Amino acid sequence: MLIHKLSVGVGIICAMKYTDAQRSAIATVDDPLLIVACAGSGKTQVISQRITEILRRPEVHPRNVVAFTFTNKAAAELQERVGLLVEKELGELTGLAEMFIGTMHAYALDALQQHVPETFKFSVLDEVQTRLFIDRNSSKSGLTKTKARVQGQDKPLKRYRDSRLYMQVLNILREDTVDLELLREGLMDNLSAYRDLLFEHNYFDFTDQLKTIVDLLEYDPDDPLAGTLVRHVRDNVRYLVVDEYQDTNPVQERLIRGLTRWGANLCVVGDDDQTIYQWRGSAVSGILSFASRYEGVQTVTLGENFRSSIGVVSLGQSIAEMNADQRLPKKMVAAGHQQFDRGDLLALAFDDAAAEARWICDRIEKMRGLPFQDTDGIEPRGLSWSDFAVLFRSVSKDAGPLVEEFKQRGVPYVIKGLTRLFEAPEVQACVKLYEFLIGQTGGQNPTPVTEQDVRDTWHAAGLGLDDSDLDEGIAILQRARTLDLKHHRRITFTLQQIYADFLTAVRVREERVPGERTLGELAFYNLGKFSKVITAFEQINYKSNLSDLYDRFVQFLTYQAPDYYAESDADFGYATPDAVVISTVHQAKGMQWPAVFVPAIRKNRFPGKRHGGLSAFHVIPPEAVDDADRYKGTEADEVRLFYVAVTRAQKYLAVTFSPGESRLYQKQSDFFTFTTRNPYMLTAEASLPARRLEPRARHDTPEVTLSFSELKYLFECPYQFKLRFLYGFDQPIAEELGYGKSLHDVLAEIHKRAIDGDIIDASEVDELVDRHLNAPFAGTELFKQLRTAAHSAIRRYLRENGERLHNTLHSEQPIRVHVAPGVTVNGRIDLIRRLDTNETSIVDFKSTQRAQTDDISRDQLHVYAAGYKELSGTNADLVEVLNLDDSTSSSREVINEELLLGIHGKIRDAGDALRDNQLPRKSSWCDTCARCDLAGLCRDST
Repeated sequence: MLIHKLSVGVGIICAMKYTDAQRSAIATVDDPLLIVACAGSGKTQVISQRITEILRRPEVHPRNVVAFTFTNKAAAELQERVGLLVEKELGELTGLAEMFIGTMHAYALDALQQHVPETFKFSVLDEVQTRLFIDRNSSKSGLTKTKARVQGQDKPLKRYRDSRLYMQVLNILREDTVDLELLREGLMDNLSAYRDLLFEHNYFDFTDQLKTIVDLLEYDPDDPLAGTLVRHVRDNVRYLVVDEYQDTNPVQERLIRGLTRWGANLCVVGDDDQTIYQWRGSAVSGILSFASRYEGVQTVTLGENFRSSIGVVSLGQSIAEMNADQRLPKKMVAAGHQQFDRGDLLALAFDDAAAEARWICDRIEKMRGLPFQDTDGIEPRGLSWSDFAVLFRSVSKDAGPLVEEFKQRGVPYVIKGLTRLFEAPEVQACVKLYEFLIGQTGGQNPTPVTEQDVRDTWHAAGLGLDDSDLDEGIAILQRARTLDLKHHRRITFTLQQIYADFLTAVRVREERVPGERTLGELAFYNLGKFSKVITAFEQINYKSNLSDLYDRFVQFLTYQAPDYYAESDADFGYATPDAVVISTVHQAKGMQWPAVFVPAIRKNRFPGKRHGGLSAFHVIPPEAVDDADRYKGTEADEVRLFYVAVTRAQKYLAVTFSPGESRLYQKQSDFFTFTTRNPYMLTAEASLPARRLEPRARHDTPEVTLSFSELKYLFECPYQFKLRFLYGFDQPIAEELGYGKSLHDVLAEIHKRAIDGDIIDASEVDELVDRHLNAPFAGTELFKQLRTAAHSAIRRYLRENGERLHNTLHSEQPIRVHVAPGVTVNGRIDLIRRLDTNETSIVDFKSTQRAQTDDISRDQLHVYAAGYKELSGTNADLVEVLNLDDSTSSSREVINEELLLGIHGKIRDAGDALRDNQLPRKSSWCDTCARCDLAGLCRDST
């Protein structure tokens, strides 16, 4: 099952008893605080309770609190915990939506796009898109103008091959403390050229989000560009919490300084033993020296591990102590309910990787159904596939034999992230579609690709398609090969449209995949990931000539994509299949499983050997960067990574060795030898308990946090929601994409300025539209049309509403509707205003005719109304829809009390359906199906 139901009662969490150390951390809210939190020590609950104590103070408003997490998943969990505690201990507390809980990158983007109008239209490139952007603009980005110093000679970096290295160079220059005088001539000019190129295309990359905000936060409050942002921080941020502090880098430390510049209380939470992102610039010295860099710091150590058995904890503690001279003094002790039984922890050696993979499969199959107790006091359940994780130092290099063994035995598995995605049979079949479009494979020695090749790969994918299905699909490909632009719009032949049309034509369906339901889900999981790969490439290369676009895409799939995605943390959709997880140790940070395998513990692999070849420090002199050695990784860093790996296990742990094919990886790692000396480890397999229960996937679902757009799809058609957000299927790019958001951005600036007393008139329309209009996929003629339409829409709006601007109460106001344990809806209301009748109205702007039913629109507006009540503690009177392109189709109605009362229940039911994976199709073809661009993955139109 992709989504599992929550089984741990909320009361158990809320009613937990705190240790003395936890109580001390919770109570320290006035002094700077360092919480040193060992693995499994309950830090999320402690942070949540501490935030609740802060909110208990009558002078504190939720907007005064900012809490940073390392991942979106951690943010959702913390937000949920805080909401439960506040509800239980403080009752109804208005304004919780204005408290920020999320990643630093999300905060930076949100703050910039709320308070710096010049950035409203910017979008964010992920790591793969950033690399594609640099590749496409290899000269303008500075890539090919940058030189590396190799054996005394300067050699220019090359397109594609060195773009990842160039990304690291750019990141170091923006994120770290760099002595600019020691840099080679021209390097900072290349960085400036790259940042100018991002600005020209209205992009941020991940680093530029942080670099931009930290630079602005160092300005004065009266600065014309940064003043609004600085004043917001000065007047609102009073408490800052930073989780996973050990992995912050210098630019993130600057962000922390900027937010506490005006006296905000700072609490950082972390574990020096888990500093594992040094190759991104994090340094263990940050947390080690925190108490000496900030005045009056109180330090609390949470040493109790509530996650794992005493065997796992003992091994983890002994590993951490290998870094005795580079860590804070602390002792991790087992304090949870997990019992240790002899044979739970194994350290085994095998003759080769195939034997190691066979044993792991055997062990998982034997353990499936073993009784396991998730929480003290509840009934045990039988272990299922998703209770097992296999953590590699490098999935791309070492997971091959295990993947093949899983395939042969039919063991369901998922690989976290997109590493090895392109080895999945269904994805190989997808690649073949585009090879057929250009008539050959990619690479330096291409071979012809025929219609029969397409048929063979799709049959091999095992999706249950027959020849008649493929006849229809190949007809789609043949049409695309003709490039008949005289009779079809260009958009008909985009990469994503071809993909969607092909899948529709061949009638690919979950239920047609032979075997258990899980196999169909896993196939769609991968097909959805491939849709995201298409989007990433097409967004950067959309305006290429079509024949060039196809050829470039095939070359990308051949040469770059497997490597680009292997190096990326990207993952798409938030499905959680009942399948064994294969992951790198880095990607497993923050996770836990009942049973964990850590294979391929080979010398030079784990701990990793420093590899030669070109590095960032052939471009940047290492002496220009403080502690440049940390980017290369040290054995102490590898120890910390190994500590993270073993402490993911709750009860069962197997550390295994097999010699690799290369002579470099033939010997056992010192880490493996070290584990064999631990008294809780066995070096020979022991018998497993005889008792078995029905395997049942862990009912421990991540909290469901929905945006308004996601909720709309969930209300409208649950299966459409599943396709879009669980599997990750994207819709084809629309040429006018961005126009509607541009109008919203113009209006956001108008209303934000109105709140500050600056009333805009028609004389500023040209400047506003030019600042905010962003339609990156529109051709020249269409862009002119959109610009004219935007001018007309904004002038009309000012003509009809200009006299009411002074009645603006809120613009782009964040709201949150917490309707049930684990179900939260987050979003923003376009406008809240006071009417001349002294009524409060919630306004939603539309830039085109609504693409949803009136009932859905009414539901959405009443979700806004419910959110406004949670925000303000009062009811709004009216809801309005203002159509910016056609004011005659706008509407205004009184809030329906019955709908308002019922909307919580409707959202709660939708959240329950999502957690139970009850996301059915419509019973028959209807208007919703006719409007859905993914209907072809669901059913036939008749």
